[in-house]
Amino acid sequence: MSAWYSGLFSVRSLSISGLVAAAYVVATLLFAPLSYGYVQVRISEALSVLPFILPESVLGLFVGCLFANLIGGFGLLDVLLGSGATLLAGAISVAMPTAWLAALPPVIVNALVVGGYLSFILDVPFLLCAMYVGVGQAVACYLLGVPLVLLLRDRLGVSTGRR
Repeated sequence: MSAWYSGLFSVRSLSISGLVAAAYVVATLLFAPLSYGYVQVRISEALSVLPFILPESVLGLFVGCLFANLIGGFGLLDVLLGSGATLLAGAISVAMPTAWLAALPPVIVNALVVGGYLSFILDVPFLLCAMYVGVGQAVACYLLGVPLVLLLRDRLGVSTGRR
């Protein structure tokens, strides 16, 4: 089995990345009141479970988050660290054995990274920010993302060799 990034620049991979990036930005902006702040449920983060079945989506998640955070108004720290957290979480999710475990890296990474810099930017205690971001991430990933990925896996007939 080749690494997830081996076909990163194929037409198929770039198409998937573009669609995921666009869907991420649209969902983030469509639900903007819920998407920004330390109390947030970023509905678009449901897509962060996609790397479990579509490793090519990692780049799209990164680009989508980058653009959503550029528009979001929390500045350069949010753009760089938030997008980086999404990239890291996506890269880890690719290797997870089940969809349920693939949802865990986005929850943990975003709780720590996004919770950390939002705590700094908004002058709110870290544990409070990390908890709110983590709970919002868990809602998006487990209540929306896992069912979405399992449905897509069945509909698209994607075989991951995993559950």
